[in-house]
Amino acid sequence: MSNIKIELAKTLKEKPKNENALDFGTIFTDHMFIMNYDKGEGWHDARIVPYGPLSLDPAAMILHYGQEVFEGMKAYRTRDNRILLFRPQENFKRLNNSNERLCIPKMDEGFLLQALTTLLHVEKDWIPHQEGTSLYIRPFIIATDAKLGVHPAEHYLFIIILSPVGAYYKEGLNPVKIYVEQNYVRAVRGGTGFAKTSGNYASSLKAQEEAEEQQYTQVLWLDGVEKKYIEEVGTMNVFFKINGEVLTPELNGSILPGVTRKSAIELVRSWGYPVVERKLSIDEVSKAYDEGRLEEAFGTGTAAVISPIGVLKWRDKIMKIGGGEIGKLSQRIYDELTAIQWGYGEDKFGWAYEVN
Repeated sequence: MSNIKIELAKTLKEKPKNENALDFGTIFTDHMFIMNYDKGEGWHDARIVPYGPLSLDPAAMILHYGQEVFEGMKAYRTRDNRILLFRPQENFKRLNNSNERLCIPKMDEGFLLQALTTLLHVEKDWIPHQEGTSLYIRPFIIATDAKLGVHPAEHYLFIIILSPVGAYYKEGLNPVKIYVEQNYVRAVRGGTGFAKTSGNYASSLKAQEEAEEQQYTQVLWLDGVEKKYIEEVGTMNVFFKINGEVLTPELNGSILPGVTRKSAIELVRSWGYPVVERKLSIDEVSKAYDEGRLEEAFGTGTAAVISPIGVLKWRDKIMKIGGGEIGKLSQRIYDELTAIQWGYGEDKFGWAYEVN
């Protein structure tokens, strides 16, 4: 499986002229990585080809039953022109955990890293130069059997596409407004909440739409049983700093185990802050707000890195946090993580992976 065939595009696209104006996920590079899986043969035919449409049978199982998983990663260009990834092994480990839950054959994580770095070598000129920008990496797997009937597929495609991006939220590092969802649920224990699979995101769209109608950026999900315990924001894990203690919901099977979440916890603990992972109710956060003990709230994720929360709406109650400014801890986490990602800060944990 170490051989990767490369077919270069005959005509290359024009690259964005203004990197400061990059949107998120609207421009794609010249090439993509593809690999097939067929039962009895395993994963095979690894190749880099010109970016373009896929040919799928209308009966392809992905279109009917949603057997699919994906990941989100970034490549960064440093000031001295090196290319770095941030903890890519963690993403590929999570991809295999998602595969197991969705009955998709597992993949060789070492080869996945080789495939990605080979693709990045081909597309290195697409990696933006401006700090705050990056090359977003989207690996995904889809079931391709042309057959109706609910059962695990026997044929799959693994694909990596790349997109030069700016900030995920238009607010950047300015605090976002978050709406606490009361009616809909994202996931429950025993379901697919811990996996990165498209159905989790499709089921969140209705709540997201209603939040946006009220001028809120994202939805904060509560647990699917009692609807009282905080789980995650639509695209981020969530943290609260209450009376000097940093709290985040424990991983319980319905929360996505974020790589940035894990990194933030390790970083903050190394600074001596108490970080507690446990069940955390929205009532507890509301009470802390009323008593003046809620100091900061922020989300973590690959797309935004850190996103401070400035407003939290729960029922008819509007909690304004931090006076409209990013908190000191949120800012410090952002500064430390981005310094590692863009290669100008001390990487004492060894999280940066250089693409040689």
